[in-house]
Amino acid sequence: MAVYRFRTKGALILIANALLGLPPVVVGLVVYLLLSRSGPLGAFGILFTPTAMIIAQAILCFPIVIALVHRMIVDVWKTYGDAFLVDGASRFRAILPVMRIGREGLLTAFLAAFGRAIAEVGAIIIVGGNIRGYKRTMTTAIALETSKGGLSYALALGIILIILSMAVSGLSFIFGRALSGR
Repeated sequence: MAVYRFRTKGALILIANALLGLPPVVVGLVVYLLLSRSGPLGAFGILFTPTAMIIAQAILCFPIVIALVHRMIVDVWKTYGDAFLVDGASRFRAILPVMRIGREGLLTAFLAAFGRAIAEVGAIIIVGGNIRGYKRTMTTAIALETSKGGLSYALALGIILIILSMAVSGLSFIFGRALSGR
């Protein structure tokens, strides 16, 4: 969307940005309705499975990646796009070098999506349930333990979740620096 011009581009950008604030429980409800036995995808029998949970999380993360990557690529394209075209590259062939130039912005977009995914509770409970040992995520376990009064266990899980998030961010930062040669 950042490199090509087409008729519905403005509408798609508007939709992607508007979906940044997509309420997780609404996503959970829509995925539930799609995957329920009477829904159009009910024949697959994936409601209340980890697959349904992944679908809901992907729907929540997709607008984040699209909006942030689009914004970053627009800026890089403004700076380098004409140079690629003058040098004889097609718009399509220029996409990969432009993404390499903006790799730090790409990393930020994917880390933002990862943050949304690991923080998700509402959609996950609706489409996956909260069954111990099979379909319980750390966030749903924290919510359950808090409601049961198991605050020390909930807090311990919260600390582990924060450490996990920081580890993924730290490793991404180190990996990104290694790729850029800094």
